[in-house]
Amino acid sequence: MNNIRLPEQNQVLLVGRLTRDPEVRYTQKGQAVARFDIAVNRRWKDPTGEWKEDTTFVTVVAWGPMAERCKEKLKKGLPVHVEGRLATDEYTDKSGQKRRTLQVVARRIQFLAQASASASAAGEPEEGAAAAAAPDIADDVPF
Repeated sequence: MNNIRLPEQNQVLLVGRLTRDPEVRYTQKGQAVARFDIAVNRRWKDPTGEWKEDTTFVTVVAWGPMAERCKEKLKKGLPVHVEGRLATDEYTDKSGQKRRTLQVVARRIQFLAQASASASAAGEPEEGAAAAAAPDIADDVPF
């Protein structure tokens, strides 16, 4: 038999801008948890040739040292590249109703604003250089 390893099936890659500063809290054991939202835009042409745009707002959760770095480096409006997995979060609201939300648990986050600034200073095009030059904060990820 072949020992072919399939890629992880629950994988999300997003590029968007923060809609607010990250909110960082700590578990009872002292582990940092950052939560922030990003706006992800999509542009397309409709059948008449007119450009349309749609924005989706996505909640991102980061754990441990990655959460701490998000707190230090990310601010509202900055562009980020997020890799992670989809997860549901269940909670009970103030009226006692059970609610479920869909969020992305980050495995890796790249800060694109720093790369854009350095690419502009170097005279390079921002689009191609941003992802390649962005600092990676995936070291010490707790999962």
